[in-house]
Amino acid sequence: MKVAIANPVYDVVFKYMMEDNEVAKLLVSSIIGEDIISLKPNPQEFTVEKVATGSSSITVYRLDFSAQIKTPDGNKLVLIEMQKASFPSDIMRFRGYLGKQYADKNNAIKREDGTLEALPIYAIYFLGNELGICHTPVLKVSFNILDVGAQKIVDAKSEFIESLNHRSWIVQISCMQEPRRNELELLLSVFDQNNRSSDHHILNVHEEDFPEKYRPLIRRLKQAASVPEVAEQMTVEDEFLDYLKNWVRSESFKARQELEKAEKEKEKAIAQLVRKDEELVKKDEEIIKKDEELVKKDEELVRKDEELVKKDEELVKKDEELVKKDEELNKKDEELVKKDEELNKKDEELVKKDKELETYRLKLQQAGQL
Repeated sequence: MKVAIANPVYDVVFKYMMEDNEVAKLLVSSIIGEDIISLKPNPQEFTVEKVATGSSSITVYRLDFSAQIKTPDGNKLVLIEMQKASFPSDIMRFRGYLGKQYADKNNAIKREDGTLEALPIYAIYFLGNELGICHTPVLKVSFNILDVGAQKIVDAKSEFIESLNHRSWIVQISCMQEPRRNELELLLSVFDQNNRSSDHHILNVHEEDFPEKYRPLIRRLKQAASVPEVAEQMTVEDEFLDYLKNWVRSESFKARQELEKAEKEKEKAIAQLVRKDEELVKKDEEIIKKDEELVKKDEELVRKDEELVKKDEELVKKDEELVKKDEELNKKDEELVKKDEELNKKDEELVKKDKELETYRLKLQQAGQL
């Protein structure tokens, strides 16, 4: 026989369900697979975090518990951080919540020697959308201690490691489907949206499908379905989600318009850059051409300089030849002067002889007359 239960994906129903301590203990114990002796809500239970989305905000419920868990070695106290959100996209927000828990000194117990022992943290996430790991309603993320050298798991415990790492369970509500493979998936089928009636506030389930130990949770959700305030608040959540979807569509449209505008401006800027690049290329080609002409002129000047140097060398050589010829001419002039002197001397001697001959002739004439 089908019974109508309130849809626990609504925050108000989830909160109503978890306000029953026995139901909360049943749900948490089933998820973590450990026997919870006591589950105590912390003072910040049902904290509402507001995430800005323009003119409005998204609410994310956080439930914090201190739990006494029964173990083979005795009882241990752990901190359970539970978060429920429609969207898993804001990873930094989830990291921020955990960071606060790690930093909170109240999440520790004082030993007899006065030192603090940090409580291990268990994180449970209920997400409306899947993470990309399909067909898996419940994911468990745990840590192992690995001997890196031997590549073997170390079967040991360390307070240091326990305090700086945490286990987590992720419930992907959108992945709920039949058949249920174990009792946990059967229990969490109360979140399966495939069981919604025409009124999305209500799920129809077969109570007899659930073991007797899970019936308190079914009864709590049946009770929630008959509480007017819960129904009203679900309507408010629907209105808010509709508003949020419209806002997202509007923002998406604006974003597309801005993106198109940015693309056009980008294309215009690219066209201008291309044009400037072409102009620069043209100028570079002109500069290269002028440089080539200058190089050619420089080569011509160098060639002319070489010719001038060669001509200067020839002129120097000719000057040296002229100097040499001048020296030879000077030498010949000196020789000619010397010969002239010798000729003059001979002429003087001849004149002298002529005089002597004339004198001798005159004497002969005189002698003949006698």
